[in-house]
Amino acid sequence: MYSLIYQIKLEPEAKLDIQNAIDYYNEKESGLGNRFYQTILYSFDVLINNPFYQIRYKNVRCFYMKPFPFLIHFVLEENTKIIHVLGVIHTSLNPSKWYKK
Repeated sequence: MYSLIYQIKLEPEAKLDIQNAIDYYNEKESGLGNRFYQTILYSFDVLINNPFYQIRYKNVRCFYMKPFPFLIHFVLEENTKIIHVLGVIHTSLNPSKWYKK
């Protein structure tokens, strides 16, 4: 059977973004960091099944993490079925300040 499921590969910067957001939300309210993490997992599950979101700049696509104001910035390699997560960035930040490619 042909599978459309993609694989997630996190760049080190994306891992740091996620940990920083978890730490921030845990400081704000007990358990909120875990809720953010669960939203990340849910978002990745959505992406591995359908990663064809709009290209926002260069070849980078974005997925909005409702209810948290973050976008998952990723590049899709259709031939290898890999989603390279470049960053998990708060929507108030300009991606050109961190995206160097």
